[in-house]
Amino acid sequence: MKNNIILFVFFLSIAFTNAQTTVSGTVTDAKKNPIEGANVYLEGTYDGASTDANGRFSFETEETGTQTLVISMLSYEPHYEVGDVSYFNGLQIKLVEAINSLSGVVLTAGTFEAGDNSKVSVLKPLDIVTTAGAAGDFVAALQTLPGTTTVNEDGRLFVRGGSAGETQVFIDGLRVFQPFNATANNMPTRGRFSPFLFKGITFSTGGYSAEYGQALSSVLLLNTTDVPDQEKTDISIMSVGGGLGHTEIWGDQSLSLNTSYLNLAPYEAILPSTQGTNWKSPYESISGEAVFRSKGEKSMLKLYTGFNHSNLDIEQEDINYTDFIRFQLTNNNLYFNTSYKYFFEKDLSLTSGASISWDTNDIGILDDDVTNDEMATHIKIKARKNFSNRFDLSFGAEHFTSNFDETYIDPEGFRADYGFEGQLWAGFAESDIFLSNRFAMKLGVRGEYSDLVNDFSISPRVSLAYKPGENGQFSLAYGDFYQRPGSEVTRFASQVGLEKASHYILNFQHVNNGKTFRAEAYYKDYDNLVKYDTPTPEFNSLYNNSGSGYATGLDIFWRDSKSIENLDYWASYSFLDTKRDFQDFPERATPNFAPKHNFSLVTKYWVDKLRSQVGFSYSYGSGRPYNNPNTTEFMGEKTRSYNNLSFNWAYLIDQQKILYFSVSNVLGTKNISNYQYANSPNMEGTYDRRAITPPANSFFFVGFFWTISSDKKSNQLDNL
Repeated sequence: MKNNIILFVFFLSIAFTNAQTTVSGTVTDAKKNPIEGANVYLEGTYDGASTDANGRFSFETEETGTQTLVISMLSYEPHYEVGDVSYFNGLQIKLVEAINSLSGVVLTAGTFEAGDNSKVSVLKPLDIVTTAGAAGDFVAALQTLPGTTTVNEDGRLFVRGGSAGETQVFIDGLRVFQPFNATANNMPTRGRFSPFLFKGITFSTGGYSAEYGQALSSVLLLNTTDVPDQEKTDISIMSVGGGLGHTEIWGDQSLSLNTSYLNLAPYEAILPSTQGTNWKSPYESISGEAVFRSKGEKSMLKLYTGFNHSNLDIEQEDINYTDFIRFQLTNNNLYFNTSYKYFFEKDLSLTSGASISWDTNDIGILDDDVTNDEMATHIKIKARKNFSNRFDLSFGAEHFTSNFDETYIDPEGFRADYGFEGQLWAGFAESDIFLSNRFAMKLGVRGEYSDLVNDFSISPRVSLAYKPGENGQFSLAYGDFYQRPGSEVTRFASQVGLEKASHYILNFQHVNNGKTFRAEAYYKDYDNLVKYDTPTPEFNSLYNNSGSGYATGLDIFWRDSKSIENLDYWASYSFLDTKRDFQDFPERATPNFAPKHNFSLVTKYWVDKLRSQVGFSYSYGSGRPYNNPNTTEFMGEKTRSYNNLSFNWAYLIDQQKILYFSVSNVLGTKNISNYQYANSPNMEGTYDRRAITPPANSFFFVGFFWTISSDKKSNQLDNL
């Protein structure tokens, strides 16, 4: 009996030994370096081990049949081996680096972002209202960034040799058709929107996403706030008017309202314009905006609307007339958009939206009357699927309509009616691909068809980014961009086609400890630009798409908020070389709106003892080309350089009350943007001229801003 027991134990031990299976192997990274400390185990069991200094692991298991072997390590993607456990011996496992959303590579070529939560931001939203000389206008603040040109008699965005019409503005992904206030000739305009309603701004100076089109140079993306943090009321009393804003919250729903009234009459009475202008009725406007938000468990609904009514009556000097030319304008603009986003399971989201705008102008020029009205719509739908943290795909479609009508009536009763009606269809697809934390790419394509010009286009877009170290990275971008000619042409001509620009961009960015450095070189190739044979587009002009051109340059940006306590500053420099043959140009030449050198320096310094923030902004632009008919070279002369030193001072009366003072062009520099020449020579055979200058060299502004909020801390200059 004893012998039988011994034999049973012997055979049982043999059976137990035979049931043990050894699992072993080596774990390395993509460069075949051993990974120490990786966790290796059979899924659903306690059998496993960790890798040693050589990346090796080995353990035994009683499990049999098909099993799942899991290899995991912080900063690496989990790895799975599925098969019969008997084959898990001598494995060679290569782990792939995980994509880190905080420290990984970011696609930044041609893009500046303003957002408190964006790791590639170079501006905060409140930088827009605290930049000296900007006076709360987001466009004026963006003109301190590289790639932009200050065209002080216009006020819109001119980017990398492109005209103002080559930049488009979007709110929550939907097109804004008239983003700037109407104004008189050679008088700067402002953006229609309050910066306080937006959580962030993305300004692409080139190479932007395939999701956006109809812009040869750049796009400006404004995103309204998703969820306000508290209820509050903002009161503004200014030397040029007043404003009132309020945010109300009901659970997951909220409404923000902002209204303002501007009137330059009191200002003009104290400091009248003296340079070639007489105000009969200074600029006056009333405007309002509203954003409604409704947040669901997996959705977000937004409704945005803005209204503006403005009028002015001014007399302006003209070299061809003895008396001043009277110009009267009444403008009404209404804009509305709605967007809805829903998040499905498995990282799938669907975004839809629509926008519509109405814009009317009643214009009087001497005894001539011009009235026009424009209605435009935009409908858009986009789906986005994240297949993993390495690959996502976006695709969508959109539809635009535009209807423009204009009537001209002269003193003799002659009447001319003209305009256009057109539709544009577009589709796009784009993917972000992250091969590692150091290398990423964005591949996209966009197709558009315009029935107005009967033209179809395909636009490829490619961006690459490589991160050689922890804080710096390189980016490359290429893209084709098409745009329908502006209403000043299409109201008279439908036979012209789409204009085209190709962008090539090389970017380097370094961000570390409150310091940002960017350098970006670019080349833009223009083709199919519209030309006409009269000084301005007219109903009897001959039009074609034979124009072409180029723009190349270097943009440099530096921001530092850490080196000197309480001082935040940034500096921008842009070099631009551009020529184009377009409009009525007889040959290729540099346009008047494209100076070769631009420089900006913005400083903000907090003074504790004075409870104040003091800011200075300096802008410089080299001479702008202009055409002198007294010489033989077309666009062969240049104005003197542009200089503007502006100052602002924000004093905190208490935590929620601010007294604000600013003055633009403190030194009173007499800047000349261009010259107007007489249509005919004088008795000596010389064409007389007059300088085109701002109505006033400097502009003073005083404001009182009071915020009433539940936390009793919020103010209109938070988080400086």
